[in-house]
Formats: sequence, C-alpha cells, structure tokens
Amino acid sequence: MLVIRLQRVGRKNDPAFRMVVGERRSKPQSNGMEVLGSYHPKTKETILKHERILYWMSKGSQVSDTAYNILVAKGVIRGKKRGVVPIVKVDNNTEKVESEV
Repeated sequence: MLVIRLQRVGRKNDPAFRMVVGERRSKPQSNGMEVLGSYHPKTKETILKHERILYWMSKGSQVSDTAYNILVAKGVIRGKKRGVVPIVKVDNNTEKVESEV
C-alpha cells in the first residue's frame, strides 16, 4: 500500500521535511517513489505539488496524520484536522502516604 508521508532531511537542529509517496512498509528515510513537496517548520515555508498529491490520492494512497494536517492547512484538501498528539492516561488512584516519625 502506498502512503504519503514526511521524510526528514536537513542538518542537526535545523529540521526540514520532504513530502514523499512510497511503500508503507519501507523506511521513511528510504528513497520514495516521488517527491511531492517540502515543509520547513522553523520558517513555516511549504511548497507542495497540488496536482501530483491529488493524483496519488486518487490512485488510493493513504496520507499520514501530519501530512494530512499540512494539506488541510494549505487548502489542498478539505476536511477536519486529525489529532496527532498521543493521548496519555493519568492515574489518579495514587495515594500519598505520610510517614510518622
């Protein structure tokens, strides 16, 4: 199955991402089938190939959550953003025991 996802490129402490389409089981750092755009989180600069993204989505490729949110924000596709932050359950059953001295 094909997936559109982000591939990290750039120097240490200066992240930059490519949006690529590739096989789901392959590593994100492997060469994708096609580069669909780029995203620089520090400068918020985003360059996307709208037609090619829509083409791959029409062929049945899935979109990762973060890539989907970028596409929604830039108006390539319409929809509601997906939650990408994992939900952490907090255990409220812990009791504080005071020691007697």
